[in-house]
Amino acid sequence: MTVKLNAMAFDHAKKLTEEGRIVLDERDEWSEHRPSAADENTYLEQHGFNEYARWYLGIDDEMGEETKGRYKFPYGDFERVHRCGVLSAEVRAAQQKYADIENAAAHLLKRAGNR
Repeated sequence: MTVKLNAMAFDHAKKLTEEGRIVLDERDEWSEHRPSAADENTYLEQHGFNEYARWYLGIDDEMGEETKGRYKFPYGDFERVHRCGVLSAEVRAAQQKYADIENAAAHLLKRAGNR
């Protein structure tokens, strides 16, 4: 598996934080705040894969372009950045040794002023 930083998603997340579209939730709340599979499917039906991809900091380039499995490290709820989602992405990226994604998540946390 080759997972790399999704620059488009990183730029989107930075823009959202600039606009104040961030939820300053607690670290352990991601399991409750993360979009469900049904939410993901609904979003995909309404917006397509190009928009869906903007909500995932990682891309697995070995997966097909129009598959949900291609997109890794979600950070938001399709409306706002969630601090708990970014924290989760940062920790998981560090565990899996994806330094570019880990660094992007750390950058987002600093931008939000909540390190």
